[in-house]
Amino acid sequence: MSSKVLPVRANRSRQLIPKEDVGYLLVSILLQLILGLFFGHAYDIKIFMATGYLVATGQNPYILPDLRAVFHNPAFYGLTSIGYPPPWSLILGLLYLISYAPTQGFLLYNLAIKLPIIVANICLAYLVKHILLEQKVSAGMARKAWIFLVLNPFLFYFTTAWGQSDSLVALITLAALVLLTKQRLIGSSILLALAISLKPTPVPVVLAVIVYLWGSPWNRIARYLITITVSTLILCVLPFFILHWSASPILNGWNTQFTVSGGMALTTLYELTAGTYALPGNWWLLGVLWLPAILIGALFLKRGEHGLIDLLKNSLILILIFFLTRTWLSEQNLALILPMVLILVYLGELPGLALSAVWILPLIFTVFNDSPPQLLFPILPDLMTRLLQWTDTFRATRLFARMLAVLPWQLAGWWMVMCNLRSRSAKPV
Repeated sequence: MSSKVLPVRANRSRQLIPKEDVGYLLVSILLQLILGLFFGHAYDIKIFMATGYLVATGQNPYILPDLRAVFHNPAFYGLTSIGYPPPWSLILGLLYLISYAPTQGFLLYNLAIKLPIIVANICLAYLVKHILLEQKVSAGMARKAWIFLVLNPFLFYFTTAWGQSDSLVALITLAALVLLTKQRLIGSSILLALAISLKPTPVPVVLAVIVYLWGSPWNRIARYLITITVSTLILCVLPFFILHWSASPILNGWNTQFTVSGGMALTTLYELTAGTYALPGNWWLLGVLWLPAILIGALFLKRGEHGLIDLLKNSLILILIFFLTRTWLSEQNLALILPMVLILVYLGELPGLALSAVWILPLIFTVFNDSPPQLLFPILPDLMTRLLQWTDTFRATRLFARMLAVLPWQLAGWWMVMCNLRSRSAKPV
């Protein structure tokens, strides 16, 4: 009996982390630890560090005081507060307690903020590999997709080095969609609520879920919506009452996301012509254009439960419409759709060019967005300052080049929307 059991266990161990994958995995982890330790976006990392300190010391993270004395750094003055719901702030508070509080290590704290992101990057690669294998893709092709993610420059740059949590959001969102297709509605709705609570970019996925459940017993849609609503309220609202945080900064700036322009959105042209990214007067109406746009987009989706691939297509279509019609789109936000596009490309549902567009175009754009020098903040702040001053002398040229870099993204994005819609209409219901 024992001679039969032992080989099975050994085989399962090899399947978990095959010997030929260990080298890639170790290289990925080592590179991400180095990037996470020494680099961090000057704007975001400062806010994340300040937020972690405030949460850990029982203060309101949405009101940032002068923290120069806390971090022994003159850059921690005059910061704006974090713009995300409480879950990420609470995570940052815990990371502060286990890193900076006992050691006062600035770089160690910088790395600690990246650790959940590094774990998410690795888990995302394994989840995508698992999905492809379940969809009967060959083991060799699934492994190529895994390698693509564990060594992807986009993820290394925007998540590990930059410090943004978009890959964590992508991981949880994708897991929520997988659970939904396995009829685990409660688990799926809780995970999707968590993803939205970390960063609201997956909001259009809720509409994709409604389309997916359409036609089934209506109580299933009601159960999903009630669970996701309650979960979101618990994650986003309850912390303010329990921790006695004032929500006035958020309430006073509720329309911030509707009144700014720039990033990879078409409205980046406005900053070039007006010298500011704040939209004037009634131009805020452009900031809510995404809402009717995704509602109209949902009308063209195939309704009903047709499996994970159709659910991914629906989600990708609505997220793309959301991204393409917003007045502000940060380049790192595209991490949310990277695994979806990767899966669809490897399944032959999208051309390979779509995958290149999703991760290469943001990297090109970010050069003209003046982001690379800002990643030097943790280790070479003086050099960062000099580089930013130098690039400022070419500001008009840089903004014009940034605007030109947005155009291929817009074309590629709408092309992917149409590719998915055409593939849906070509298949019988």
